[in-house]
Amino acid sequence: MSPFARPDITPVTRSITLPAGGTVLHADLDLPKGRAAGLVVFAHGSGSSRRSPRNRAVAAHLRTAPLATLLLDLLTEDEDAEEAAGGVLRFDVARLAERLVAALEWTRDEPTLRGTKAGLFGASTGAAAALVAAASKPTWVGAVVSRGGRPDLAGPALAAVRTPTLLIVGGDDPEVLELNRRAMEAMPAAVDLEVVPGASHLFEEPGALDEVARLARGFFGRHLLPRWP
Repeated sequence: MSPFARPDITPVTRSITLPAGGTVLHADLDLPKGRAAGLVVFAHGSGSSRRSPRNRAVAAHLRTAPLATLLLDLLTEDEDAEEAAGGVLRFDVARLAERLVAALEWTRDEPTLRGTKAGLFGASTGAAAALVAAASKPTWVGAVVSRGGRPDLAGPALAAVRTPTLLIVGGDDPEVLELNRRAMEAMPAAVDLEVVPGASHLFEEPGALDEVARLARGFFGRHLLPRWP
């Protein structure tokens, strides 16, 4: 049965704003019923936002763990408009990583999340930002999961990643698969690579995103939660 067929734990949803390097980011914080045992922060990829239906589907499944989820916009509205006009801010991994660290800092001061271990879920360029953030704050980040990510764009920071990492790539996405394999070789962290057969870059095929959600839930559960089946 598809994991998305399971009833989601009805979340308590909050729309928030958080400071990040002189600007303000918008985000959606979803808390499962009761106290969250862990937290996953989502870093979307190029051309996407906190409203990404793929990331929201995965987040809904993670909340059954139960994990809180924070989906945020890494670019401001003005920057989004610049991107739509042909900008390249989505490839400014250093800027995206700085904002991701700012979001992590906010979560550490948030009373409803106090004491939870944080993980990062990155897609496309967001995966590179997640790895740079994990390299800069190794004690803050307990696990990283990449969906169709570009970890190679993390550059020299890959050599500083000590956080357990799961790379999920579609079997029909050969170029990105090769880039992920090369990135693995540069990372001293414990890295797992999962290839979803028949899946393309966006995991739009039937059952492909279900498999991503299942793999991510298991990985975050093992590394973020005090008790995991």
